[in-house]
Amino acid sequence: MPVHRPAARVRTALAVSLAAVLSVTACAAAGGNARVQSAEASGDGVLRVGLLLDNTGANAFLNAAQLAAAKVAIQEINAAGGHKGRPVELLPVHPDQDTAAQAKGLVDAKADVAIGPTDSSHAAAATDVLSRAHVPVISPANTASALSTRASGGYYFRTAAADVAQGPVLAKLAKDGGAATISVLYQEGSYGKEVSTAVTEAARGSGLTVLPAVGFKPGNVADAAQSVAKASPDAVVLVARDGAQGALAALHNAGVAGSKLILSDGGFARYGSGLGSGVLDGARAIIPGQLPTAAFQAKLLAVDPSLKDVSYAAETFDAVTLAALAAARAQDDAGRSIAANLIPVSGGTGIPGAGTPSAPCLSYKECLGGLAAGPDINYDGESGPVAFDSNGDITSAVFSVFKYGADNNPVPAGRETAGRAG
Repeated sequence: MPVHRPAARVRTALAVSLAAVLSVTACAAAGGNARVQSAEASGDGVLRVGLLLDNTGANAFLNAAQLAAAKVAIQEINAAGGHKGRPVELLPVHPDQDTAAQAKGLVDAKADVAIGPTDSSHAAAATDVLSRAHVPVISPANTASALSTRASGGYYFRTAAADVAQGPVLAKLAKDGGAATISVLYQEGSYGKEVSTAVTEAARGSGLTVLPAVGFKPGNVADAAQSVAKASPDAVVLVARDGAQGALAALHNAGVAGSKLILSDGGFARYGSGLGSGVLDGARAIIPGQLPTAAFQAKLLAVDPSLKDVSYAAETFDAVTLAALAAARAQDDAGRSIAANLIPVSGGTGIPGAGTPSAPCLSYKECLGGLAAGPDINYDGESGPVAFDSNGDITSAVFSVFKYGADNNPVPAGRETAGRAG
């Protein structure tokens, strides 16, 4: 079953310190940082989970995977006894409404946690409403780097890695491929500049010679591609989204072989006949997350037999499971308690009193047993290790690696993990 990563809307070292890349100074809105503050029990005994499904138009298909994943997670939680012996509830979804209206509806429905949104540009609308109501928001897909420091009072988390987390992985792929020199061709804009900088820092830290990065605007890339080709690097990292196909064609026309190319997640696609035969032969690309297991896909299809795509399903499943584990650790379903316990149940560190993460537990039932033995657990789920930091960011990011053939289509070629492996 395919995994699509429509980066144009959703996404705005290994030699370098990943702490510096994935973690920045903690933000705190007026009211402090709920992620690291203790909370008194104030729930009503029923854990209610809401979904913010903000996909419309061509990306509306993404809603189904997230809804199915949330249902699977809640089924497994309830099969293990629910929250304090009572079933966890999934609130009705309203994808026809905008994000702010959905958020207000969840507050009215007494949601204790909200999963979503998908689009990074909708995070503000969600947190502006829900953080005031002390309802944590856990996005399975937001990747915009600026969200790490957005003031939310500590109620914003995400099970997806920030865009810049891929920088060290792209640099590592270049070095592993035998490159000694590297060039970065990036599409102008926040995504291109931020990821380009992350690649450059990681490459330098790993001992690679980094040639000056070259920016371009979609539709005006020929000169930039010629400049990169003239420098004769061993590897070229392309950081782009909607301008990726034009940039790949321009690089080919400039004489850059496909085997030298490494594509960021925004450029990952099945190009096929959209490019000349063999243009991408030997190129590599990455996307965040790991490919869903056959067992997990089977669970999703049991809930929704019509499912055609599983994008963000694993991250959604993990977000719901982590919220339930946080409530279990607190023995309270209130949003304040969930926010205060998400870091400890994820195996996160860097908070007052945090110790060394314990060995990973891989399901709600297994982790619940761990909580019975002590307060510290380390949930690693369908999307891989999580380990939230004090910004609500994950500190271990898994990326799937793909390699292109002469048909310009990618096939799985392994995975890389940036940051603490768990």
